[in-house]
Amino acid sequence: MRRPEPMTPVRMRRVAVVVPGAALRDALVRIAEAGCVELDRAEDAGPGPAALRLRRLRARAGPVPAETGPAVLAGAAPDLDRLERRDGAGLLTGEAQLEERAGAAVRRGDVAALAGWCPAARVPHVAERLAAAGGALVPLPTPRGTDPPVLLRRSGRVSFTPLVTAYGTPRYADLDPSWPAGLAYVAMFGIMFGDVGHGALLLLGAVALRLGRPRRLVPLRRLWPFLAGAGIASMLAGAAYGEFFGPTGLLPVLWLAPLESPARLLAAAVVLGAVLLALAHAAGAVNRVREDGWAAGLSAASGCAGLLFYLGLVLAVAGLLLGVPALVAGAAAPAVAGLALLASGLFRATAGGGAGVAETAVRLFDVVVRAGTNTLSFARLAAFGLTHAALADLVWRGTTALAGRGTAGAAGAVVLFAAGTAVSLGLEALVAGVQALRLAFYELFSRLFETEGRPFRPWHVPVAERAETLLRR
Repeated sequence: MRRPEPMTPVRMRRVAVVVPGAALRDALVRIAEAGCVELDRAEDAGPGPAALRLRRLRARAGPVPAETGPAVLAGAAPDLDRLERRDGAGLLTGEAQLEERAGAAVRRGDVAALAGWCPAARVPHVAERLAAAGGALVPLPTPRGTDPPVLLRRSGRVSFTPLVTAYGTPRYADLDPSWPAGLAYVAMFGIMFGDVGHGALLLLGAVALRLGRPRRLVPLRRLWPFLAGAGIASMLAGAAYGEFFGPTGLLPVLWLAPLESPARLLAAAVVLGAVLLALAHAAGAVNRVREDGWAAGLSAASGCAGLLFYLGLVLAVAGLLLGVPALVAGAAAPAVAGLALLASGLFRATAGGGAGVAETAVRLFDVVVRAGTNTLSFARLAAFGLTHAALADLVWRGTTALAGRGTAGAAGAVVLFAAGTAVSLGLEALVAGVQALRLAFYELFSRLFETEGRPFRPWHVPVAERAETLLRR
């Protein structure tokens, strides 16, 4: 069955690089320049001539960083002795990497072959480059029991993949939750940081970061979508709260004022948490089936059994709160079915007997307790939203109190408003960011992923057209 491309990691192909032995170096240089193939490497290969010279060069230089300059390759095989004499550490590093990969080649007569992984969409491009060296890129069947390396999709300039990769690497069969998780993250941030003025400042910061300003923050540039999304979500929530640098009265309350309706905000936060957890359970169920088949997916706590139980639990609680006995009775069926499936799966994983029954009971109890505590954990969205609103309210009350006390009071009001806004922006943004990250990791991702995959690490080294030019620098 064809993989749903937008919701899965990049499709990988197992490939073999087959070239004449005399053209192996040229083929490896072309692969390194393409930068989209991960070649298998020999585990017990010793250091080659370039690696030995690089060690001597570093030993003479004394204590230096592990990588002395970026790796680079020459188009033609360089003189290694000359590189060592001229301190050509970059070229020696590139040659050492090339030697390591060449050492893993299987040779039969005049032909050399290497195996590796390549994104399926890039196979024709790499094959064309290898054909110019007299070689070929041959697609191979995926080895049984082997997971391909994982490369998450980056859709244009806006990507939320850092949120997922900070937690871990999904398995190749898993869904790619980058966009849903990114949207959930910024939505949770906005609820805790709802203010149109504060959100606009975050959005301006995102624009500055996208433009590379200030320069010392350029390494964090890829995080600008999170800052922009957080700013927009905060502005939307602030419009719903009627907050513009606090309760200034410049905006009408479209939904609720946090300090006036804390119970409604708390209920909304818990309901949102239940919806997000149900979606995470559903995605986790798909992952378990894709990873290990229906037998394992049906009885897993993060699979179909957990999804059935959680949906039944949520519907039963909703029925109790709304006073609808029919809903409570109807929700009992999926909840009991989920617990029964889960119990069977847990018991099969034990040694059986009385000890197995006891272990299964304890683990079932843990699943039930965690379902409730994880849902209530989203109450922190309301708690920190109230904290942010209270701090902004305090700053605004102090500002208005000083503003009516003459020129000195007006000056003090400006200073208080600027300082209070800066403190609120910095402190509350940090708290909201950390708490949204905590909810994403511990409540949502823990249901999506059970085991970690292997990240795709293609070999990429730039090629210098003329090694002599680089040596003269």
